[in-house]
Amino acid sequence: MTHAADDLVSEAHAHQSKAMFAWVWVSLLVLSAVEVFLAYNQVFTPGKMLGVLMALSIIKSALIIGYFMHLKFEYGPMKFVLMASLVACLVLMCVFFPDAVRVAMKDVVQ
Repeated sequence: MTHAADDLVSEAHAHQSKAMFAWVWVSLLVLSAVEVFLAYNQVFTPGKMLGVLMALSIIKSALIIGYFMHLKFEYGPMKFVLMASLVACLVLMCVFFPDAVRVAMKDVVQ
């Protein structure tokens, strides 16, 4: 089973051209330039700026994971394991961030 899955991944990856990877690289470069421009010019309020920068970072990470880490070419169960791990990590971050804010506010008050 694993051997057949490896063959499918290798076959799918073999059909990709260097032009496609160059397109992804240029897209990442443009998104990074937009992030730097927005950060230096303070186009939005801080709350909206955080949302915009996080959205751009998610898009960039999806491109990196999908193309440069070759997840786009993996078979379904492997994608599911990675996404489940990502969700678990995000849930843990949401659980522990309020505690970090509480500790930081405690230091500010004292």
